[in-house]
Amino acid sequence: MTLWMHCAMSDAKIVIECKGIEKIYHDGARELRILRGIDLVVHEGQSLAISGPSGVGKSTLLHIMGTLDKPTAGEVLFRGTAYANTSRAVVNKIRNEHIGFVFQFYHLLPEFSALENVMMPAICMGKTRTSCIPRAEELLEKVGLAERMTHKPGMLSGGEQQRVAIARALFNKPSVVMADEPTGNLDERTGLGITELLWKLNDSEKMTLVIVTHDEALARQADRWVYLHEGKTVEKK
Repeated sequence: MTLWMHCAMSDAKIVIECKGIEKIYHDGARELRILRGIDLVVHEGQSLAISGPSGVGKSTLLHIMGTLDKPTAGEVLFRGTAYANTSRAVVNKIRNEHIGFVFQFYHLLPEFSALENVMMPAICMGKTRTSCIPRAEELLEKVGLAERMTHKPGMLSGGEQQRVAIARALFNKPSVVMADEPTGNLDERTGLGITELLWKLNDSEKMTLVIVTHDEALARQADRWVYLHEGKTVEKK
């Protein structure tokens, strides 16, 4: 990261802040301490990569940051407001309106077309299908699937399905997109195309991006890179 970029990030608003995040699982009498007091901030417009070996807790941390899981101790703040201090309804609203998720296995609904899958977050919030079509079409064009809108997931390649998932994550114009091993189920060439798309969207849309990956070559491309080791984050870049 250049000095100019570092200064720009320090002046940017904090979107998500983790304070002393701990996560403990219990397996019978055995206690598994996955996260050990993590402090981490994500600035508006920043791309942050979290890497580390399998099983170290990368996805757990991402899920806690995105309200999909709760920490055993510590707190997560969204734009200065602690999740724990709000109701479940408010947390759900924050997640639905401000956080977009991209997962390794796409999680598309097989009975619906690419267009319908992209608009699903808004339909679940009560918007009509007709009102959602223009935005869904715009996003599918943006991710290079203008000719595949009516195709169902089973008719799409893995890379195309992931592009649909990215478009879906962007539908509600979220404050941050969280990607959990988005290339982990793809071949190298297809995965490269997906990461290039994510970096392009981060730049052109000023999209805040948090990406979990075991691929250090990918992590190095982010504005910031932290490595998860023994429950702690180590700043790498």
